[in-house]
This record gives sequence, C-alpha cells and structure tokens, in this order.
Amino acid sequence: MKTHRLHAHEPNAITAAADWLRQGRLVAFPTDTVYGVGVDAFNGLAIEKLYAAKKRPFSKGIPILLADLADLDKVAASVSTSARTFIDQFWPGPLTLIVSRHPDLPAIISPNDGIAVRLPACATARALIRAAGGAVAATSANRSGDEPALSGVEAMEKLAGLVTAVLNDGPSPGGISSTIVDCRGSDPIIVREGPISADELFSTGVAV
Repeated sequence: MKTHRLHAHEPNAITAAADWLRQGRLVAFPTDTVYGVGVDAFNGLAIEKLYAAKKRPFSKGIPILLADLADLDKVAASVSTSARTFIDQFWPGPLTLIVSRHPDLPAIISPNDGIAVRLPACATARALIRAAGGAVAATSANRSGDEPALSGVEAMEKLAGLVTAVLNDGPSPGGISSTIVDCRGSDPIIVREGPISADELFSTGVAV
C-alpha cells in the first residue's frame, strides 16, 4: 500500500484525509498527546483493519476521539455524573473517559459494554475528525508494543505501507499518552495515569 504524505497546512490536506477516513481507510494524524492512527468509528470492517495493522489484540478496545462535545451522544449510551464533572474540568485535553458504549457502534470496537472517549485539545485533529463525521476510532500511531509516534515523520517510519496517509503537523506538544479513567461505576477508577494526575482528578471533588 502506498502511504501518502500530507501536511496539515497544505490546501485540501484535511479534506483528503477525511475523505479517506469516510472510505474506511486508515489515516495517521496529530493529537495533543501523541500521534494517532484512526478509522471511521462506525465502520466495523475499517476497525478490523486497524486492529490488524497495529497487531493489536481484540481484547484491547479502540478509543474514540471526538471533534466536539456534542458528538459524545453519538458514541455514549450514558454518561455518569462523575464523567460530566471531569468533562467540564478537563475537556478538551489529555483525559480519556470510559463510558457506556452506544449500541450503534460496531461490537468489534470494544470487548465489553464500555467505550473510551476523548476530546483532544488539537485544532488539526478536531478539524479532521469533524470533516470525517465527528467521531474517529483511534489509537497511538505505532505497532502494538512499540513506542508511539511523536511526530508525522515518526508516524511515517512506523506505519508506512500500513496506512493510506499520514497527516503531518510537526511534533506532538504533549508527548505522553492521555490519562484514562473508567467512569462506568459509582466510583471512577484510574486505569492509566498520564498528563492529568490523580491529585488533579481529586481536586474536582470526585473520589477516584
């Protein structure tokens, strides 16, 4: 497979990348944490291709990145009060929340009834996701077990021949994968601590 190199600030680059996503193809792109590789969140065959390209086990679900907060209802069946508190405080930003999965999502995206969602603080990512329909299933731009790509150049090195395009927008400003909190139960659980610490989560008044 030929992997196209796009620069985010070139005319029509985001439109071209979004078109490929809507066609069920894989595209790598920048976020505020690390580079991601994604597909249309509602295309089960595309999600299956993403698992294969990453060599990612199906037991590890694929998170969803959103363009706007209004898109959350497309992918979440319900959102707890604690999740709403974290959203108000930390979105857009490097916080991924696990919420109840919307039934319209393909079953392959997650091994259970939950779905990990995030609203990134990255204008390029959000413009791409918005142009692709509002929700993109995305995980770090690397093969499973490798270090995530922190730039478009690294994404190309790691995924050339496996994705249709790499949308380059320079180095990722964050460089660390997001904090993950499971908000499905009565007490939120920190699954992975990243840029947002447990102390910052505690500061919202929610017990984690």
